[in-house]
Amino acid sequence: MDRKFVITGLGYAIVGLLLGIYMASTKNHSQLVTHAHIMLIGFVVSFIYGVCHKLWLPSVSKALANVQFYVHQVGTFFVLVCLYFLYAGAVSESILGPILGVSSILVLAAMILMKIMIIKSTKNAI
Repeated sequence: MDRKFVITGLGYAIVGLLLGIYMASTKNHSQLVTHAHIMLIGFVVSFIYGVCHKLWLPSVSKALANVQFYVHQVGTFFVLVCLYFLYAGAVSESILGPILGVSSILVLAAMILMKIMIIKSTKNAI
């Protein structure tokens, strides 16, 4: 699972950097919020999850790890796509708001699952 998170995180980093370079070259920073979310929940959080899986979760339940991975990826993907369309002015907030809300809850759920896995995995180590 660590490899999946790191590879996915690096993919988000490439997309985020490309968006940042585009904004800098066009001097149009309207997607700054999208860029920040790509880099933070896409790259940084995914990468940290990969490190957590490598260091503390090598024997965690594969089913739970997969659920956590896909919940995070689905939530993150929809947050980023919705933010892009919102800040591009392509789709109204009344349509994107509920999708952003559910997607954000998915990202939160993935974080809660990560905490549960860490607690279960390290409870005897302390």
